[in-house]
Amino acid sequence: MRSALGVALALTTALLLTACAPEEAPPPPEPPAPPAPETVSEAPPQAPTAVFSKVTFADLPGWTEDRTSEALPALRRSCGRFMAQPNDRPIGPDGLAGTVADWRGPCEALNAVPAGDDAAARRFFEAAFTPYAVSAGDGADGDPDGLFTGYYEIELRGARQPSAEFSAPLYRRPADMVTVDLQKFRADLPGEVLVGRVVDGRLQPYLTREAIDEGALDGDGLELLWLDDPVDAFFLHIQGSGRVQLENGERIRVGYAANNGHPFFGIARTLIDNGSVSREDASMQAVRDWLRANPAEARELMYKNRRYIFFREIEGEGPVGAMGLPLTAMRSLAVDPAFLPLGAPLWLDTTWPAGGPEAGQPMRRLMVAQDTGSAIKGPVRGDFFWGTGEAALDRAGGMKQTGRYYLLLPRAVAERRDRVS
Repeated sequence: MRSALGVALALTTALLLTACAPEEAPPPPEPPAPPAPETVSEAPPQAPTAVFSKVTFADLPGWTEDRTSEALPALRRSCGRFMAQPNDRPIGPDGLAGTVADWRGPCEALNAVPAGDDAAARRFFEAAFTPYAVSAGDGADGDPDGLFTGYYEIELRGARQPSAEFSAPLYRRPADMVTVDLQKFRADLPGEVLVGRVVDGRLQPYLTREAIDEGALDGDGLELLWLDDPVDAFFLHIQGSGRVQLENGERIRVGYAANNGHPFFGIARTLIDNGSVSREDASMQAVRDWLRANPAEARELMYKNRRYIFFREIEGEGPVGAMGLPLTAMRSLAVDPAFLPLGAPLWLDTTWPAGGPEAGQPMRRLMVAQDTGSAIKGPVRGDFFWGTGEAALDRAGGMKQTGRYYLLLPRAVAERRDRVS
């Protein structure tokens, strides 16, 4: 069945692509010349770019003050993923972080660093890596400051079977979901992946959140679990992973399996615009409280976020990030993989969010880029993983900090960059 769908999809896509430009069609008549414009139009905005400027470890604010050794378990997980791949495999966009071969030396040296020894951890990084300040823009005009938000692993209550109390389903990935990498059909097409399903021989967009919540998948046997709160289910879709306590006391972890391909829409913006929540109070907690207090309006508002997440049960440690690795609380960072290499260490320079006595104070620490997010876009943009449960929500929910980061590259990669520049 999967093979048949693939053939149908390929044929349909090919027809759609070629039908727009038949080879034998005569050229269209020349249009009349438009009148001369009174003013010169502005050039279209350029796509964002990342600029990497070499610095020293002495340039990293607070470098000697962090418990650097706490980031080593996260980096060891990255190394485990790298070392399982061929030596010539590139790391990061356009091989920004070199190849797997460039990481073998640092990853092997990492094994000799004693656990809990911050001084030894700093010596390791200073010997094996070179830091680069990251900015958005072009050279000296680049902006090193960006937005850093927070996320967490939500805790929920659920059941294996539906009931009056547990009526909000979590679905597995549907079997009829098809993904299409456009550049596999033609190299000049955008580098996008479409998600849809084949209906009467044609590729159509996949079902929206509204269609699914209104029962479009009922009877397909895709239910993984049922939760007791549709608002919690909605926030699980935003966070991407969670831990569910079942009626019998068992705890299980669920994680991201797929999405329906529709764009993410942040409903907090609507609540701010219509005055329901003030801009200053627009935290995850405030949005959740509003949804629960206004159930009649909440359903329609949640439908505005057409993106829908499908889940799978996670065995072992979690939550699991985009690298397929368990995340480390307060040491794993979600970034935009179009600009930064997943798995690499980063030095983060920002401030503590509200929710604790350190609020507003400098927060400078070693992180590892191990996750992505639909709203995490741009050269200087990060999502800080705080951990599991309400205590993590207290920090993650209101985190909207300005900050900057520095990418740590293996010395062999830095030396090649020096020779080219």
